[in-house]
Amino acid sequence: MSDLFNLKDYETFLTNLKVRIRSAQIRAALAVNRELVLLYWQIGRDILTRQQQQGWGAKVIQTLSKDLKHEFPEMKGFSRSNLLYMRAFAQAFPDEAIVQAVLGQITWYHNIALLDKLKSNEERLWYARQTVEHGWSRNVLVHQVESDLYRRMGGAITNFDRALPPPQSDLATQLLKDPYHLDFLDVTSSVQERDLERALVERIREFLLELGVGFAFVGSQYHLEVDGDDYYIDLLFYHLKLRCYVVIDLKVTEFQPEFSGKMNFYISAVDDLLRHPEDRSTIGIILCKGKKKTAVEYALRDVNRPIGVSTYQLKDSLPKSLKENLPTVEQLAMELNTVVAEVVETKESESEETSLLD
Repeated sequence: MSDLFNLKDYETFLTNLKVRIRSAQIRAALAVNRELVLLYWQIGRDILTRQQQQGWGAKVIQTLSKDLKHEFPEMKGFSRSNLLYMRAFAQAFPDEAIVQAVLGQITWYHNIALLDKLKSNEERLWYARQTVEHGWSRNVLVHQVESDLYRRMGGAITNFDRALPPPQSDLATQLLKDPYHLDFLDVTSSVQERDLERALVERIREFLLELGVGFAFVGSQYHLEVDGDDYYIDLLFYHLKLRCYVVIDLKVTEFQPEFSGKMNFYISAVDDLLRHPEDRSTIGIILCKGKKKTAVEYALRDVNRPIGVSTYQLKDSLPKSLKENLPTVEQLAMELNTVVAEVVETKESESEETSLLD
């Protein structure tokens, strides 16, 4: 047998092996995570059952924590606070099937965040499914919860149901938010359109996070030439899941009916000049300081191009009580670190402040 082999074939073979190995690692990690979440749920359920049926008091949690840590010194996660989370988890979700099908797909860390931040199981499960679908880290999940994504998704006024085929129209509708939170920008409500655009480009990472998964930034003041005249799109994106261009027109005033005509022109131009034959219809988003529902509906009623109208909120346009509590990105990171430490804190030992498994 010869030691010589085709280098190209070997590289292909090696690449395929790497993909298979990484896939197996991911599947193994997910399986371990599901088992851990299910174990924690079962422990919480059993604690609840005995407290309800046999009258065990709250002190049993402390005793149980001590005994479990003594029996399983190599395992982390048996602190008093974590046992309390297990009980709360089982109390919130008594159906094991839900735990296996949804909550077991995210980490215990994510589940703790859902317990801490939300009261409604409907919202908790919605955020859990979004986390699975989009691969959110715990920090991103917390950000989405605190920005009230659940109530903002699908809130824009659009004509998608008439301008797009059903599968694309449903997805596109759910992707648009109202309002968009632009509180990460260091601008005031009196900002000019070009300044607002420039600030968004400078903080494009945060803006992409607010737009949602799937948006790819193409450019700002994107140049189009039509009949020898120059036109410039404020912000141009491409959505990877919708497989279409997305035109965003920024307005620092309330919505005016003529805005839809301008957006209709931009969409037509992008479809003719940029759209690939395999791309789907370009979508337009008019992002305004404010809007009135009936005026928007009238403006879009007879427009055949897909257009959505949403509003945005800056720091100084949010309610005072909310605005004062909005953290910066840096403060949010520091706060999350503090929360992590508090979650795993135990009375017995400071060494278990970071003991919960992610």
